[in-house]
Amino acid sequence: MCQMLLSINPEYVESILQGEKMYEYRKCRCRDDVDKIIIYSTAPKKRVVAEAEIADIIEDDVLNVWRKTKDYSGITYTFYRKYYKGKKKAVAYHLKNVVMYEKPLTLEEIGVSCAPQSFCYISL
Repeated sequence: MCQMLLSINPEYVESILQGEKMYEYRKCRCRDDVDKIIIYSTAPKKRVVAEAEIADIIEDDVLNVWRKTKDYSGITYTFYRKYYKGKKKAVAYHLKNVVMYEKPLTLEEIGVSCAPQSFCYISL
């Protein structure tokens, strides 16, 4: 199996760690063999702080994905619609078994030279 590194804003990382945000949204779907997400908290933290397994991937019409995930989205509907403006399809990764790292890692420590714009595939 494979892992992907996701860049996520610190406020949303905190919501994921607290169990309030159980879905992470993207505009395109990852490969089918990805089973784990490595979470990179963007500026000002700039550290790899946690990992989570992918319980499910929901890929559907933008409105249908919202209906299925809104209770644990961790974001507002307004933010969601703005993110997907002009898009017909949405992808939501359902996160499970989130584990926070005791010692956050730098990107260099996991063999990555710069933070991905959305995500990148890695092998640890």
